[in-house]
Amino acid sequence: MREASSLFRLLGDEARLRLLRLLTRERLNVSELTAVLGIAQSGVSRHVGLLRDAGLVCDERVGGFTFLRAEPDEQDPTLGPIWVLLRTHFERTNGDDAVRGDEVRLREVLRRRRQNAELHSAGQGAAVSQMVPGRSWAAWARGLGLLLPSWTVADLGCGEGHLTLELAAWAERVIGVDRSEQVLARARSLAGDRGIENVEWRRGEIEELPLESGMADLAVLSQALHHADDPRRALSEAVRILTQGGRLLLLDLRRHEETWTRERFGDRWPGFADDQLYEMMTAAGFDTVRVRPVTSADENAPFAVVAAVGVRTGAPAS
Repeated sequence: MREASSLFRLLGDEARLRLLRLLTRERLNVSELTAVLGIAQSGVSRHVGLLRDAGLVCDERVGGFTFLRAEPDEQDPTLGPIWVLLRTHFERTNGDDAVRGDEVRLREVLRRRRQNAELHSAGQGAAVSQMVPGRSWAAWARGLGLLLPSWTVADLGCGEGHLTLELAAWAERVIGVDRSEQVLARARSLAGDRGIENVEWRRGEIEELPLESGMADLAVLSQALHHADDPRRALSEAVRILTQGGRLLLLDLRRHEETWTRERFGDRWPGFADDQLYEMMTAAGFDTVRVRPVTSADENAPFAVVAAVGVRTGAPAS
């Protein structure tokens, strides 16, 4: 009776049930589970440890990586009836909002895994480790950066500064702007660790930039516009800080239907349609606007990314 009581207490936790449901579908590591569940890695590790001790989860080595997997055996004399109950529960909750959110994030995690070429053919039950010496999209992007002029660049909504520091590798000067002083502190620390000195950090909103008019040759809005309270105002501010002939490079989410991102990530907007971005940028005062998708959304990639560029050739729109 004590053993049964412990098992049912173990399963009386929503996070553990979500975790167990995921692991009956895919083998995942702790970092991937953290990304899907939105729980701190320490919490995920604790839940996994308890489920492993109960015999519901096991470790699996694949191509030098350690993954976690749940392999239901409904014929097991001890846990078989539990797996039958769980399978029935999981099938009934497919339409639950939390489950739908987990499914979308799971597809995104699996897409990143494939994109990073860490593992391939996972869906076929056989993963193959892939390594090509010297192959790196980051290195390719840095090489392309050397073709660009030594501009002054404003990274608007810079976050922890990872992109900002990449821009600093070829730009003469970079100003990173973010609303969070805590985030900027981490960005400053990262820049210090890398010995990068041509970056300045300023706190402010992208709708009211703490930057002088006409001071930047290039403004970058990377995955920031969907967090803005007023995207049109943010685009107008981007025009204001640019020199004549200055450019905006924008990358953001294409319009999607995943409403859970508002609570999980603080998104204010569910991405933007291509024609919506074109209209907003033109209205803000950009010319020669080009908008095009740079990734596609399918069952394995629920979020698509759209890129847009525009040039300031006249006075900002009033």
